[in-house]
Amino acid sequence: MDTSDKNIFAERLRFAREKIRNLTQAQLSEKSGLPATSISHFENTEGSRKPSFDNLRRLARALDVTTDYLLGSTESPMGIIDDTDALYRDVKSLSEDDKKFAEDMIKKMIERNREKNNK
Repeated sequence: MDTSDKNIFAERLRFAREKIRNLTQAQLSEKSGLPATSISHFENTEGSRKPSFDNLRRLARALDVTTDYLLGSTESPMGIIDDTDALYRDVKSLSEDDKKFAEDMIKKMIERNREKNNK
């Protein structure tokens, strides 16, 4: 990362943390598993520390944004991972019985919505 890339990264990281996810550095630290001091250094516009690839991925996952967004490769916060992707990750952790229950509920909701729209 050159100096301008570090500034973009610092700005995007802070924006995603504060404005998109409404998190403190301590909360992001807990979600990402990175020390709060590292997050503070990363957000420093002087670019005193740059993240490793692994840490970049951990931050992006914790904030539900893409690494491209944090690095400035995309211009808009629309690089934010869709809520359905986050939901999918959560559903994967459910028991098989709970997955089946959720699937049945979704199917009933879709059916009810179709009936409502056909009236």
